[in-house]
Amino acid sequence: MRPAGTTGQIRVPRHDTADRPFIVIWEATRACPLACRHCRAEARPDRDPGELSTAEAFDLIEQVAAFGSPPPLFVITGGDPFQRPDLFALVRHGHRIGLPVAVSPSGTPTLTEAGLTGLRDAGARAVSLSLDGSDARVHDDFRATPGVFDWTLDAWRAARDLGLKVQINTTVTGHNLTDLPEIVRVVHEMGALTWSAFLLVPTGRGKLLPGLDPHQVEDVLNFVYDAGAHVPARTTEAHHFRRIAVQREILRGHGADHVAALGLGPLYEGLRDRLAALDLPVRRARRPPMDVSSARGFVFVSHRGTVHPSGFLPTPAGDVRRERLTDIYRTSPLFVGLRDPANLTGKCGACEFRTICGGSRSRALAASGDPYAEEPWCSYRPGSFPYQDELAAHVPAGGRAVPPA
Repeated sequence: MRPAGTTGQIRVPRHDTADRPFIVIWEATRACPLACRHCRAEARPDRDPGELSTAEAFDLIEQVAAFGSPPPLFVITGGDPFQRPDLFALVRHGHRIGLPVAVSPSGTPTLTEAGLTGLRDAGARAVSLSLDGSDARVHDDFRATPGVFDWTLDAWRAARDLGLKVQINTTVTGHNLTDLPEIVRVVHEMGALTWSAFLLVPTGRGKLLPGLDPHQVEDVLNFVYDAGAHVPARTTEAHHFRRIAVQREILRGHGADHVAALGLGPLYEGLRDRLAALDLPVRRARRPPMDVSSARGFVFVSHRGTVHPSGFLPTPAGDVRRERLTDIYRTSPLFVGLRDPANLTGKCGACEFRTICGGSRSRALAASGDPYAEEPWCSYRPGSFPYQDELAAHVPAGGRAVPPA
């Protein structure tokens, strides 16, 4: 078990993540009227008759609560959760038994002020919305539906006015790389609890999209770090952001040029310069990234009840219709295996940052068929960071560099 609170530049959950997840994501349905180009769920217009029933969903919620105190954050996602007529009842049940509940709706005409009011009144604490471009042209093209940008901003304003916390998620692909500073500007102007930059995992429809190369990823994640001075920034499926947070803080302490030290390229310099030109105010405190990864603080339950380390890692570890979620999370070989950094191979297994990063197990599986393989979108060479002796304050024991196999 890791100590509670913040270790260096990384936040850690205040409990043993082998015993209790920090967050449980439930894909309540795959029904959604959108046809987004990256959709993991390959959403369809109609609901699947094999979805968890209301009674089964109530039981799932009780299984989540059975992890004990503090309870995991319970997030209802999709598809579009508003396609389930029992959504408010589900939120209400979770709230009644003590779960912090959030909902991740799609930006569709169902996302109305009345619907958001219903979520708040049922006990939801927060919503997460997707913003994949700073204007309708970029965002709506990616979502393959005209009008989504305006629906999303209207819902954002309504949620904020209702007192709901709002997280904004941005899928980073080639379509919006140069638009990222403007997206940060919109997030700052509109106000959000968190802005999360999501690195595409080639699953579902996302398999058809061109990915980033490792050097572009390094540039983007360093830009996200810079953006964190102006908005509360984090990442999804980009665990090497935690490595970058540690590297940047150590380099800052030495007054070192991070561009030269980390080998950043013209993409980063262009993004940094455009962000600086916006002249956004600086936040009083930076939000450190949370040390949570697939199977290690994170668990995903599909619309049919199968349990996965992540929504982007399709290998099932169990089924809540036949087993208890607590048992699956704590004892399934897949979850136990993914929690042990000694099982990582390639560069990830050799990396001194492996205990706080470990790479995206979802992307490793998608690229190689092996969830323990090295992160394919990482350019870092293990042992190459110049201030190795200072890592002990930031990296848990067992994270020293070892020779690659």
